[in-house]
Amino acid sequence: CAGCGTLLFDSTSKFNSGCGWPAFDAAATEEAITYIKDTSYGMYRIEILCTNCGGHLGHIFDDGPTETGMRYCVNSASIDFDAAD
Repeated sequence: CAGCGTLLFDSTSKFNSGCGWPAFDAAATEEAITYIKDTSYGMYRIEILCTNCGGHLGHIFDDGPTETGMRYCVNSASIDFDAAD
């Protein structure tokens, strides 16, 4: 998380969704992400937030191409990409 440093996603779950936003098929841990119903703009979506600091990350959709079927569509400004050790 760019706001607090919490590990949210792992590079092994990143994929190219073709939408231009970083996309992941799973969170790093079940506890890392908070899910909130979002009905803004006449749409039904699930907003994803950092559980630790409450920072907005993006939205999750159930149209992912991997075996999880999930697509975490993440605002790139909300995450820090760290090199692996």
